[in-house]
Amino acid sequence: MNRPLANGGWVATQEDITERRRAEQQIAHLAHYDALTDLPNRVSFREQLQRELERTRRGEQLAVLYIDIDEFKSVNDSLGHPAGDELLKAVASRLRSCIRETDTVARLGGDEFAIVQTGIKQPSDVMELVKRIYEAIREPHECLGHQIATDASIGIALAPNDGTELDQLLKNADLAMSGAKADGRRTYRFFEPQMDACVRARRSLELDIRQAIAEGAFELHYQPIVNLGSNEIVGCEALLRWNHPVRGMISPAEFIPTAEETGLILQIGDWVLTTACAEATNWPPGIKLAVNISPVQFRSHAFSLKVANALATAGLSASRLELEITEAVLIRDDEAALAMLQHLRAIGVRIALDDFGTGYSSLSYLQRFPFDKIKIDRCFVNDIAEAEGSSSIVQAVINIARARNMTTTAEGVETERQREMLLSFGCTEMQGYLFSPAMPVAKIRMLLSQANNVAAA
Repeated sequence: MNRPLANGGWVATQEDITERRRAEQQIAHLAHYDALTDLPNRVSFREQLQRELERTRRGEQLAVLYIDIDEFKSVNDSLGHPAGDELLKAVASRLRSCIRETDTVARLGGDEFAIVQTGIKQPSDVMELVKRIYEAIREPHECLGHQIATDASIGIALAPNDGTELDQLLKNADLAMSGAKADGRRTYRFFEPQMDACVRARRSLELDIRQAIAEGAFELHYQPIVNLGSNEIVGCEALLRWNHPVRGMISPAEFIPTAEETGLILQIGDWVLTTACAEATNWPPGIKLAVNISPVQFRSHAFSLKVANALATAGLSASRLELEITEAVLIRDDEAALAMLQHLRAIGVRIALDDFGTGYSSLSYLQRFPFDKIKIDRCFVNDIAEAEGSSSIVQAVINIARARNMTTTAEGVETERQREMLLSFGCTEMQGYLFSPAMPVAKIRMLLSQANNVAAA
């Protein structure tokens, strides 16, 4: 700014606005970009999608992909938020590498990302992008010294077929993502009109689960585990049952996935553990208690403390408790899983590997982790007596377990022929309808009392 002086001349003043402009630019950037990953945020994503939707009115097609990182909460719970943040940054970087310059990838918040893919000619164009995404994010991530394997559920909506209005298209992509989660996660789904009804049903189930927890509507049944050599009961597995007031008995296979997805499994799991430990104190001293543990429970920092507390509260010896885990708890972070297993073994509880051979099986698990038992899934037992059945697989598992001083328990034994073959293979224990189904508390107490009296006699 210039101004004249009274005795002649001029005074000029200048203001350096560089810092102010830099600050304004930073504020504008933060308003449209995610602070953690530096990807466009939800606001920017919606603006870009609205612009691209204008093109669909001229005959072009686009795809919206909703991407949810599977079980991200368990990474935060087991490894801490700094490791979770590093994982999000790593995923963001890999997603960015998957798209073209004309596409947009954004972080919508939490562990949810979205992509607008433009210039779609045919569904195979979307499939190629989905393939690139899975190949990129399934490679292990190095996060603060932890090797973290991750995966994603992806929902896809196409414009104009699945909607031409922004909010409708986003809703449909979200519904498709929910459909992918409901189908077991680690997969993708294109939007289908009936998905809306499925999501409403799942939300209704969630509300029912919450009510069941509040009202104490769950109960435990117990299935005997029998020594194959002596035919004596050596333990019982606690199995969750839910008799819904309207829908009747609901299978755990139907409601446990929803409970895990919503985190309600933590409350249910705590109740199962404490209730089962208390019940086992009513059994003869030699009878062990087996309790299934969800991967969500296992990844909680406090899980080993909860186990110790449940044992102490019930007054149950740790050596009588057997925790059954699946391979799903091992695929995220080996070091964290190994540390938790070691904590549990230090308490004195036994660890069983459940459903071995049915999931992400690896013989390295048996070498690396301290298991006391392998459970042979019923799908192998079902056809063990058939000519082209699974007898060789069952025999191999039993041999491996014996070599590593592990017990083996065959599930779903229903015929005498199955029992005879398992015994000849060297299997240690069995459970199934051949001996007894799962039964309520009063009946299992009576059965154990009778068995104890016979043994005493």
